[in-house]
Amino acid sequence: MTAQSNAWLAGFIGAGQMATALARGFVKSGFLPAERIVASDPIAEIRTRFIEETGGRCVASNADVAREADVLFLAVKPQQMPAVLEELSGVVTARHLVVSIAAGVPLKAMTRLGASARLVRVMPNTPCLLGEGASAFALGGGANDDDGRLVEQMLSTVGLAARVPEKLLDAVTGLSGSGPAYAYLMIEALSDGGVRMGLPRDVATRLAAQTLLGAARMVLETGKHPGALKDAVTSPGGTTIAGLHELERGGLRGCLMNAVEAATLRATELAGPT
Repeated sequence: MTAQSNAWLAGFIGAGQMATALARGFVKSGFLPAERIVASDPIAEIRTRFIEETGGRCVASNADVAREADVLFLAVKPQQMPAVLEELSGVVTARHLVVSIAAGVPLKAMTRLGASARLVRVMPNTPCLLGEGASAFALGGGANDDDGRLVEQMLSTVGLAARVPEKLLDAVTGLSGSGPAYAYLMIEALSDGGVRMGLPRDVATRLAAQTLLGAARMVLETGKHPGALKDAVTSPGGTTIAGLHELERGGLRGCLMNAVEAATLRATELAGPT
């Protein structure tokens, strides 16, 4: 199965926001036509929304989707996963590539689908909903390099994708999984600073958000180290170095590092013993 061959079908078990974002990304990018996408969900309202936003089909039966699909996305809540795996254990075969986007569910928990199952675990983040996600994925024992390349292509339709060993997915959770919340906090704080200095709230918030967006694009598109880009806007004795001095005095760098560490450790706790 490749992006150039549209003879395969993508199926989603669960048709919520992440499933819809991925399916929409496939269609919008031309990666897969809408008629090659099918999902399942027990809630009629969610099924209707999936159809309207993706152009694909959506049914009530998980097993029907699994029988039809070649690539099967498990897009359910972690607490729902045991029941879903039990339901699909007699349906999934070696022809299926099974991709789980359920947070905190390890690959070993999915081996109940069978020894021949080709498994991939993904940690996406919420900006996938806008096509600006930062996702990482890990291959299970049954998945091969071709499967990995296909998953990377699929995830790239909704942002950036990186392959890592499964043991690093908790760190991914702490960084890019929780990271949008850190960024929102920084935007809010920068906006507060602007308001304190006299800017209207709406102007301050838009400027703060665009500043983070622009800075992020500079890092990604230039390939330069963030420190080098920082130095390029920091004139001797100027305004930026005065502001940076206050951030260093307040411990911003250490606080952000500590936040990633704390979120990573919590993700490990929630996943349970390995």
